Amino acid sequence: MAIYHFSVKTVARSAGRSATAAIAYRAGEKIYCEREGREHDYSRKTGVEYKEIYLPEGAPEHLKNREKLWNEVEQRETRKNSTVAREFEIAFPSELNQEQRLAMLEELCASIVERHQVAVDACIHAPHTGSGSDERNYHAHILMSTRKLTPEGFTEKTRELDQKHSGEI
Repeated sequence: MAIYHFSVKTVARSAGRSATAAIAYRAGEKIYCEREGREHDYSRKTGVEYKEIYLPEGAPEHLKNREKLWNEVEQRETRKNSTVAREFEIAFPSELNQEQRLAMLEELCASIVERHQVAVDACIHAPHTGSGSDERNYHAHILMSTRKLTPEGFTEKTRELDQKHSGEI
């Protein structure tokens, strides 16, 4: 029987989090955070099977660069308690192969971008190796900007997902 997990979290400054740190870990990269004046280096992280940025049609070309994208997201928010991103965490059914996982993720990300006109950054993680870990735990992390993205840059907040019980992805 297929079992999966899906959760939605926020990346909020009030919790001491930043979008640049979150995506550096998820993507297994080194990202410099301009707002914090520090580098988040997860380039030694293993198990990142796939990573891709999805943007609305006509979005500024430079935002295809992960560091530029998430620094711009951070800069757009001015409040010290701002929610700068949303994260979807998805555990894939173990019956899916790599091609099926990728197709499922790409369809979901394209749907989120089309429906909400936001930037989306998705990463698939392979299961951890080692004792006690489950080799079936392929999962994805999707970071989504909280502001709409137009050819002019980030604009108004996407409030439709703020309702915990009624927000639709």
